[in-house]
Amino acid sequence: MKKITIGNLQAMKGKEKIAMITAYDALFAKIFDDEVDMILVGDSLNMSFNGKSETIGIGLEEMIYHAKAVKVGCKRAYLVVDMPFGSTVTPQITLESAVKIYKETGCDAVKIEGGANMAETIKLLSQNGIAVMAHIGLKPQTSRALGGYKISGRDENSVNELINDALILQEAGAVLFLIEGTVSEAAAEVTKRLGVPTIGIGSGVSCDGQVLVWSDAFGFFDEFQPKFVKRFLNGAELIKGALKEYVNEVKTSQFPSSAYEYKK
Repeated sequence: MKKITIGNLQAMKGKEKIAMITAYDALFAKIFDDEVDMILVGDSLNMSFNGKSETIGIGLEEMIYHAKAVKVGCKRAYLVVDMPFGSTVTPQITLESAVKIYKETGCDAVKIEGGANMAETIKLLSQNGIAVMAHIGLKPQTSRALGGYKISGRDENSVNELINDALILQEAGAVLFLIEGTVSEAAAEVTKRLGVPTIGIGSGVSCDGQVLVWSDAFGFFDEFQPKFVKRFLNGAELIKGALKEYVNEVKTSQFPSSAYEYKK
């Protein structure tokens, strides 16, 4: 199957929903690659992979490490890499960080959290040949400053701000949008106003596509379940069941049997 490009994704807007999932290593990227349209190496790995309580603590080199691994298994899907907290503080720092990500990982785009304040930055990256996915709505990298995760679009001012941010960032050169934690009606309006695809997470069905963190979607992260997450598999339970079977066979000398031994 041919490599998915930004042109393919733009052609899908309003015609075919876009499916996106996260991945943090080559093993799962290879499993997902034939099925999804997009893969995100999200800074969510700081929570689901590293066991931390927020995304803020992960650094640029760690994101690059995981993205390089994902790229090994991602041959077809459009690959997006998160720019972590601290790597986008000025346009020039962002450009330097994004160039490093682009060159070392082979990704298709970088994702940047922020509203209209990131327009100059996105324009600079676009002018230098780097595709940008803008991340609006609930922005996890600002959660500590805001005192928690705040849903967007609950009042008229918030909706107008979302629309304004989206239009400004599209004008600056953003080729894709991720809309997180936003009231569905507000996300639908933003999607309607934009000429580029929107991917939702906790933002309703009217976005052009959806993304979930793989460990949430498949039941491997079970400390809590966000309202917007549907579990398509009880992964942790299946693994624990298989693990118990393995341990029992080792303890009782059922494994390895002669079928799993080398012969003379």
